[in-house]
Amino acid sequence: MKGLRKLRLAEPIVELEEPDGRRRRSQDSRARIVAAMLDLVREGEVSPGAETVAARAEVGLRTVFRHFKDMDSLYGEMSHAMEVEVRKVVAQPLKGETAHDRVLELVDRRAATFEKIAPFKHAAEAHRHYSKVLAAGHNRLVTESREILERLAPPEVLADPLKLEALDLLLSFEAWSRLRREQALSVEQTREVLAAAVKRVLES
Repeated sequence: MKGLRKLRLAEPIVELEEPDGRRRRSQDSRARIVAAMLDLVREGEVSPGAETVAARAEVGLRTVFRHFKDMDSLYGEMSHAMEVEVRKVVAQPLKGETAHDRVLELVDRRAATFEKIAPFKHAAEAHRHYSKVLAAGHNRLVTESREILERLAPPEVLADPLKLEALDLLLSFEAWSRLRREQALSVEQTREVLAAAVKRVLES
């Protein structure tokens, strides 16, 4: 009877520990799946499939879909990671003394950000037109980028719709991507072209 009592006293402890262990394993699997997705995209895979992600994460295919109901959900994690990177940069204060200086500083600020998120942005673009999650992420990036420009632009730019629209375009990811990919410019060349163009708009 004494042995039986000890066994019964020990059983609740095991029952309390097991769910925590399962939860930790589940969280670890989920983190590995997201990390695998990000690594594959960073390496140039625009549309990694669930099987590829599972293999990289070293989990079963069923595990991927146990954590994510479909690939769109997984792309949503990628979009979130991209937004986190953007907001890290946005949170840093600009150092320019004048409004012109601060707008020009946006060129360097966005150059670093756009280069870092480029693989994720290109992957998102390939799927954005049939993904509500990615479309929403794209719209947030465009809207927030515009709002930052409007806060920093000097009064004469805000009063001139043509200048404002030109600057919004020049400071966009699309402009950066066109120069880097289609026109095959280096990071430094791209930065120089955009800085020169932004300066001309500001001084015109």
